Order: sequence, then C-alpha cells, then structure tokens
Amino acid sequence: MLHFDSDYMEGAHPELMRRLMETNLEQTSGYGTDEYTERARQRILETCGLKQGKVFFLVGGTQTNATVIDGLLAHHEGVLAADTGHISVHESGAIEASGHKVLTLPPYDGKVRAEDVKGYITDFYRDDSYEHMVAPGMLYISHPTELGTLYSLAELEALSTVCREADIPLYMDGARLGYGLMADGTDVTLEDVARLCDVFYIGGTKVGALFGEAVVVTRTDLLPHFFPLVKQHGALLAKGRLLGIQFETLFTDDLYFRISRHAIQMAMKLKQAFIAKGHMPYIDSPTNQQFFRMPNEDIDRLMQVASFERWGPRGDQETLVRFVTNWATREEAVDELIRHL
Repeated sequence: MLHFDSDYMEGAHPELMRRLMETNLEQTSGYGTDEYTERARQRILETCGLKQGKVFFLVGGTQTNATVIDGLLAHHEGVLAADTGHISVHESGAIEASGHKVLTLPPYDGKVRAEDVKGYITDFYRDDSYEHMVAPGMLYISHPTELGTLYSLAELEALSTVCREADIPLYMDGARLGYGLMADGTDVTLEDVARLCDVFYIGGTKVGALFGEAVVVTRTDLLPHFFPLVKQHGALLAKGRLLGIQFETLFTDDLYFRISRHAIQMAMKLKQAFIAKGHMPYIDSPTNQQFFRMPNEDIDRLMQVASFERWGPRGDQETLVRFVTNWATREEAVDELIRHL
C-alpha cells in the first residue's frame, strides 16, 4: 500500500535516531535544562538571525497552539484567524477549551488579508458596546496554510504592520514551516519570519522529528511566565533532552532545510503527473500538500493501492482529495502512484 495521507506517518529521520541512540544511556537534567537543549536553542536563534529571543520546546502542535494563544491573550480576548485556520477547524476546540474564542476572518486561498484584520479591529472599537464583546487580542496565521498556500513577503509585512499598529501579537503556526521556506518561488526566509512575527514555531513533528515543536519568542515581554503555562497545558516533556537532541540535529548542516526540500521535489513531481493525466489542482499549492477534485470512481480505484485523505464529505460525482509528501517520501512510491493514475 502506498501512503500519502499525511506528513507524520514515519518515525524520524535516521540521523535523529542515530543521535538519540548514541545518547540514550546518558544522564541529564530534565525539562530542557540540559546542554543539548541549550545548544539547540542557540542554533535556532542563530539560524533565525536573532541576537535576542527565547526558544521553548513543546511536544505537539495542538498543545503548542493552545499554550501560546492562552499565554498571549487576556481573559476577555480572542484570537483572529482564517475561517479555514487549523485552530478554527481541526483542533477539536482546543482554543475554546482554554477559555478563548476564535474570531474568524474570510480566507483567501487559506490566507487572511491585512485589510480584513485592520477592518475587524477598527469596526470592533467603533461599536459603543465593545466592552461587552470578545476583543481581538492577537492574530494567528499558518505558513504554509492548511491548503498548502504561502504568504508572500509583502503580505507578511502588511500583516505585521497592522498588528503592530493595533498593538496585538502576530503568531505564526509553523507546523510545516520547512516546506514553506523551501518551496519554489517563495520570497520569505526564516529571518523574515523572525523579524515580522512576535511568536512563531518551527515544526518538527511533520519535518523529520519523532515529535516536537520549537516555539520562538522574539518579543520576550509577551510571555514572561511561559514555562509554567507549558506545564499546565501538558506540553512539557520531563525528558526534555529528547527534544533538544532532535532539534540540535535538525539545525546542524542545514538538515531541516535539506529534508524539507526533498518533500517539495516529490510533491511537484506528483502535481505535474496529476495535471498531465487531466486532474487539475483544486488550489495552486507550491508546498507538500496537493489537492485535487477527482471523480469518485477514480478515487475508489486509486484507494485500492494508495491511502490519501478525502478533504471533506464525499460528493455525488466527485470529491476533493489531498495527497501529502514529506521528508521521507520515496521517489519510487511517487512513481508507482503515477503509474496507477
């Protein structure tokens, strides 16, 4: 069976497994106070071009979003996000469970526009009864988006400007950040992300790690007591060095970027083959997630040899489906999928 369901089906990159095995019987202090984790922090800050900032390692993406958003917002505030945003759709109400409302904005290819963010904030404070309402306390974006699309540098700069004028934090969900940074045609670098976002995270779970996300806080005053909040949300790993070793390895010799690039190459090969067979993309994604609206009979036939996701309910005649590549996708598997088209 061929698998294109998601980008976290394999364990971890062999180099990470080697380093974990090499250090397996070492004894280190817990909760990320070890030397491996400290080196990982420094390498990430250096790669981001940051002279100052803090890095925290959390276990998973949903925990990361829930913890960061809970930490950034006051009790009466909510988080602005695209209607299609991960926190709005596929996190089982994790944000609402922590007492904060997701305030949705219209998505444009999965992205939000600066003018809509500004308009929402402006209209909110024009309402004489705004004290009775949930205030927009921050902006959440994902890069790549849930549809595999990317913000341009100009779009990110515009969003950052609006947020800083309104004095609300800009937070980027980077679960697939490596795939966005290594996509063809992007003009956004990791240094740009660090310059324009107040908080963001570098995804490891979907990009080569067994588990783990690295939260980068560029404005440290925003999260002064983040460590205990991480623990409250169940996202603190006692054996913290397991996260430190993984991220230290990912950020050695550009491994994070090299394996991300491989996923893009596999996705583009798959995309071009689908187009050649008459299956046009639902959206023009330059990243590792590819969406197609296909006839149901073709989907049923293909599912005999490959697993992939229906993206929404099954239609009467055709259905939207998603194929995902990742750091470990074998080119032979892509070639075999193409043959079955």
